[in-house]
Amino acid sequence: METLIETTTKFKLVGQIEEVKAFFEKELKTRLSLTKVASPLFVGKKSGFNDDLNGVEKAVSFQLDNEEHQVVHSLAKWKRWCLRDIKVPIGQGIVTDMRAIRTDEVLSPIHSHLVDQWDWEKPILKEERTLENLIDHGISVFQSLRAAEQFYSNKDGSSTTLPVHLKIIHTEDLLQKFPELTPKGREHAIAKEFGAVLLIGVGGKLSNGERHDLRAPDYDDWTTKDESGRPGLNADILVWDTVRELSLEISSMGVRVCEEVLVKQLKEQGKEDRLSLPFHKDLLEGRLPYSIGGGIGQSRVAMFVTKQKDIQEVQANISV
Repeated sequence: METLIETTTKFKLVGQIEEVKAFFEKELKTRLSLTKVASPLFVGKKSGFNDDLNGVEKAVSFQLDNEEHQVVHSLAKWKRWCLRDIKVPIGQGIVTDMRAIRTDEVLSPIHSHLVDQWDWEKPILKEERTLENLIDHGISVFQSLRAAEQFYSNKDGSSTTLPVHLKIIHTEDLLQKFPELTPKGREHAIAKEFGAVLLIGVGGKLSNGERHDLRAPDYDDWTTKDESGRPGLNADILVWDTVRELSLEISSMGVRVCEEVLVKQLKEQGKEDRLSLPFHKDLLEGRLPYSIGGGIGQSRVAMFVTKQKDIQEVQANISV
């Protein structure tokens, strides 16, 4: 049986988590010029809006009006449609509370079947589909996290662990730096060394013929090359979790595919059949804006800032 002190501590943490989330969201909205919008919990399968993640996860589905609908895995493609639908101007963007159910998720201290994210998206000009623009937005997300950590430290008296600057490195350079390690091992090593990392180029093949990690072919651009010939206009933000003593992925983000890149990446993964879906047809025919966006784990931000060891400490969970 829990003691009164344990119960009071848990209740206090609930309030702290909500304060941290509210503070981070305010920082993110200010730094990226975002307006909060409502978003769907499920979409029609035929719309092409849902995200198949690594290509193997199965969505929770049900019948509605004689059509199969799916609980979202993410809102990466829906957000781009929303930018057009509500006519978001260049320089501004949207953010929403995304809730997803991923039944194939392997449970761990940082993984749950419930996924909660701040999903954000901004329209950009085609000439702004650059690595520099990606890095600028990644730094803004990192600065929001750093401000949230300082906010919590000021209230709770705990120490801060994030560095002043975000280390920027490409997955190919990471491979060359730690060739003996697995991709996840390389993430742990670089995050431990620098404290916070913007890892660029997730999804494309590396010089060893492997991919650092898998990415869906129809939202992030992981094939366009930079000036040095390295592929990828997308990135993950990793931080060093001093409680677990492992890296923690806080955010995944990227410049979204243009018409040419969409076709190229679908062809590379043998999924050209998607080109007939409404979302993909709108993109190919120029009816969707070019954009940049990402997802930021709400529970992971709370877990990292309040220094919790397990994601269940910051999420609603089922007790039996």
